[in-house]
Amino acid sequence: MSSNNGIILRKHIDPVEGYPKVGEHFGLEERPFNLEAAKVDEEHPLLLRNIYTSIDPYIRIRMQSPQRKSYLPSLDLGQVIPNLTLAEVVKSAVPEYKTGSHVVFMSGWEEYTFVPKDAMKMVQPISNPYNLPLMTFVGALGMPSQTAYVGLKHVGKPKAGETIYISAASGAVGQVAGQLAKSMGLYVVGSAGSDEKIAHLKELGYDAAFNYKNESVHDALPRLCPKGIDIYFENVGGETLDAVLMNANFHARIIFCGAISQYNNPNPYGLKNYAQILTKSLTIEGFIVMNLIPLYQEEYFREMPKLIAEGKLKYKYDVYKGLGSIPEGLIGVLQGKNFGKALAKIADE
Repeated sequence: MSSNNGIILRKHIDPVEGYPKVGEHFGLEERPFNLEAAKVDEEHPLLLRNIYTSIDPYIRIRMQSPQRKSYLPSLDLGQVIPNLTLAEVVKSAVPEYKTGSHVVFMSGWEEYTFVPKDAMKMVQPISNPYNLPLMTFVGALGMPSQTAYVGLKHVGKPKAGETIYISAASGAVGQVAGQLAKSMGLYVVGSAGSDEKIAHLKELGYDAAFNYKNESVHDALPRLCPKGIDIYFENVGGETLDAVLMNANFHARIIFCGAISQYNNPNPYGLKNYAQILTKSLTIEGFIVMNLIPLYQEEYFREMPKLIAEGKLKYKYDVYKGLGSIPEGLIGVLQGKNFGKALAKIADE
């Protein structure tokens, strides 16, 4: 008898309650599984063996109580926590998916996943003409990189010579957004939470960067963005956004991607400088990548794999080993401890 252990939600937790606790709010559930006897059929055409899975901060939003409405519904208690996963097809009832082939699917944090018939359109077969490492398809080509690409190009609408500031710049989204912005001729400024991360940003080509734990964002932005800010790629929210509003140029664009400083904050930050939105005619656009990427998917996969294969887009990973390490990984992401894109390796390739 094999196993199909999973990371499940045990108790809802709202943002004002702080960080989720491993064991109390979510954790590993051991589940026996008879792989040999498992059958695929019309209702569940694929059985996947999950190999690499993404660890992303948006999962925290799905852990809140159902009374809080968001762009994705809250998870049910006892539900395996889903996230984008690179998996191998181990059993198939449809000829276009061969056993042994690899796909990306919202499998979740478990060892094996049955794909229901109504979710087959979400299964993405892997095309790998550049022979990239498999983890690339949930890492450097995964959802955070898609967020950076779509957010910058199609929400920020950058122009050469403009100044862009990116918060959480060494994270999964920021490291890609910064490199793409630099390639488009922008002056690129970033912030991160350690001197090691700042050094990495300089290696990636950032023109300037600061450690927000050592220097106030209110002091750093006027110093590093002397011409003001034309585009802000928002990943953290709170006081950082307030400082950006004061340093933004007229008609600046704010790409509202995330607000990680507020996801576990018992005392949510209240914006003080919001009147700047009016007086500077600012545009703030929140976007959800899963709503936009279908419009640009062909363009994205035509351009990005080539950049990675040619070494023109560098990407740093923080890889956790084993299914049981995922809760620790999520807490680390929420606390800003990760350095690069957080992934977990559930099984060998």
